[in-house]
Amino acid sequence: MKKIFQKFILGVLFFPLSALTVKAKGEVEVLHWWTSGGEAAGLAVIKDNVEKKGVTWKDMPIAGGAGTNAMTVLRSRVAAGQPPTAVQLLGFDITDWAKEGVLGDLNVIAKAGNWDTVVPQALQKFAKYEGKWISVPVNVHSTNWVWANKAIFDKLKIGPLKSWADFEKAVNKLKAAGITPIAHGGQPWQDTTVFEAIVLGLDNGVTYKKAFIDLDPAAQTSKEMVKAFERLRFVAQNLDPSFSGRDWNLATSMIINGTAGMQMMGDWAKGEFGKANKVANKDFLCFRFPGTQGLVTFNADQFAMFKVDAEKAEAQKILAEVVMDKAVQAQFNQLKGSVPARMDIGNEGFDACGVKGMKDLKEASQKNTLFGSVAHGYAVPANLKNAIFDAVTAYFNDSAKTAAQGADDLALAIKNAK
Repeated sequence: MKKIFQKFILGVLFFPLSALTVKAKGEVEVLHWWTSGGEAAGLAVIKDNVEKKGVTWKDMPIAGGAGTNAMTVLRSRVAAGQPPTAVQLLGFDITDWAKEGVLGDLNVIAKAGNWDTVVPQALQKFAKYEGKWISVPVNVHSTNWVWANKAIFDKLKIGPLKSWADFEKAVNKLKAAGITPIAHGGQPWQDTTVFEAIVLGLDNGVTYKKAFIDLDPAAQTSKEMVKAFERLRFVAQNLDPSFSGRDWNLATSMIINGTAGMQMMGDWAKGEFGKANKVANKDFLCFRFPGTQGLVTFNADQFAMFKVDAEKAEAQKILAEVVMDKAVQAQFNQLKGSVPARMDIGNEGFDACGVKGMKDLKEASQKNTLFGSVAHGYAVPANLKNAIFDAVTAYFNDSAKTAAQGADDLALAIKNAK
């Protein structure tokens, strides 16, 4: 009996403390693709606040813009019956997983937090499935931004770019001064981010809505869409030779370092400026893509909560509550470059670009000019998004293709993917 008691005491003494911690306080395993400086800084806010609640954070970062690589890993994990506690997901990807029946029910938490009132309806369309909250929105990004090096713009006397003609003049001035006009990373989602901004700016969003929201074949081959492809060719002709395959944050660093004049990218780019201690309207400029003021294409990062056992569900609940906390949302989005997913947060602490982003979002939401982003999974399901990626990138990298061929290929790709 004495020997048995001694073995028991030794077992307790040498049992891994980490295992005791997880059992006592719970653990969340979070799969995401926030790996750049600004993104990591924002994520640290959520992580730190979750750990303050006594929950262990198990980080699972998968590099790759727009989450393409992360989705490959997620599918293998779910197929193996080992889904993460929470996954960063976008738009129709959330709906697709909900249809598979693998996402948890957050209604109790959502009711206690009044999510139905504070979260914009455009986000609720994806955060809820069949009346049940299945994910937690962290932010709202808008994708139709231009970021510019202020010192370069001032030196060359480049003023506000309100029209496409203004944009062309700015590009030509930059080129004449020996500066790369446009910083860009040649990846399908980046090509399409630029293209969707061009389409949005054609005619106050009319062609964008018809072609990508309503999926009208006539709009996809219209003269307006042909013009959009002509403008995309102009962009492609004004990049540096090393753009192919470049990550978006490396393109942003070209603006920060003054080796390029401007970049068309979502407002996550602002997180990189902040990480480099750059100040809005002093070191860099932010403005809507020419022709899109009053219009917003949005992308919202959300944490989808997968079905887990009771012990993990308690930690999952804490994560959801932390993400939707007003102070956490404010601090996270100030670092990330986005704006809060809650509409009841003031603009205190946000820089000039953040304040403009919040104002633009509310205006677009009220005027019904808030559209889901094609490139980031909020306009069309993944199969159509990938078809559009293929058509746009094929055109972007083939200078022999005419704009009319680009539009025809786009329409055909969408038709075949339906």
